[in-house]
Amino acid sequence: MYPLHREREQPIFSCRAHVFQIDPATKRNWIPASKHAVTVSFFYDATRNVYRIISVGGTKAIINSTITPNMTFTKTSQKFGQWADSRANTVYGLGFASEQQLHQFSERFKEVKEAARLAREKSQDKFELTNPALNIAAPQLSQLSQDLSEDLQSPPVLCVNGPGEDKLYRSQSADIELSSEKERLKKMLSEGSICEMNWEAELFTLQDSNTKLVAALHEANANVEEWKKQLAAYQDETERLRDQVAELEAHSGKHRPGDIGKDELAQSLEELESLLKAKDEEIQMLQTKKSDFNELEQEREEAIHRLQELEVRNMELERRVQGAEQTLASTLEERVRAESELHRIIDILDVKIFDLNDLRQSLTKLIDK
Repeated sequence: MYPLHREREQPIFSCRAHVFQIDPATKRNWIPASKHAVTVSFFYDATRNVYRIISVGGTKAIINSTITPNMTFTKTSQKFGQWADSRANTVYGLGFASEQQLHQFSERFKEVKEAARLAREKSQDKFELTNPALNIAAPQLSQLSQDLSEDLQSPPVLCVNGPGEDKLYRSQSADIELSSEKERLKKMLSEGSICEMNWEAELFTLQDSNTKLVAALHEANANVEEWKKQLAAYQDETERLRDQVAELEAHSGKHRPGDIGKDELAQSLEELESLLKAKDEEIQMLQTKKSDFNELEQEREEAIHRLQELEVRNMELERRVQGAEQTLASTLEERVRAESELHRIIDILDVKIFDLNDLRQSLTKLIDK
């Protein structure tokens, strides 16, 4: 791994993400390397012909990873990915705001990895052609590794060439913190609004279903009454037919009619039995419809219960949205106060810088004399 030399490196791709490093003790848990989302960039060092991923948090380099052909960027979830750096003896993790940003970073990682492979093959071929017998001794490798590790441990110092750059750095850092807090609150508020819209849509759907169930229930009640009347009529007619059959059987027992009378009596008896069977089937069908009516009543009660639960959740979401709006308003007020305080400090710094500039010019004049 090489020290940071940003002046001779060219940025290729930049994005913002939350940076994590694997816990060296457990090798399982993630340790946040930044409190907020920071800029993560791919850099190309034309002098050494290497590619690196660099991210600076404050005045400290939280990522300084040289990309090698054997590295692999793995997506572990829809918004999180990781890769292992054997030189730094750690595993880096990045959490993105969206799945699209994770996909862009993964694709760029593959491209840079392929470029690093081609650069290594090119450098190896050039190395073998120029001096194939050159070998580095083990003590030299150890000293080189020690020098590189010392360079990595020493954090980069932000050089300020003038008062204008110092003022710009302070203003941008404050604006970034305030804007990140505002974006977090807006995200929370938008998530609450989306949840509330989803609950309202489901509430309207359940209300519509409840209306349909009530209408179906009324229709079923009317059908049940009609079925009961039909059932009573069928039962009466069945009893009448049975009495008629018994009467005919008794009449046939007392009198012995001829062959024609027997045929007519048998035909009438078969017709009565078929009619009686049809009525029994209709009675069973009506009893089945009655059980369906009970199931419909149970579904209606369940829909009413779900509707009540959704109303309670809707009230809770409204309360949370109100709290988020109040938090957002208070944060905006704090931002306004912070900006006013920042402008006041900037004005004071401008005055001090102007005084120092006058003092410098005076000293320069005295030295010239």
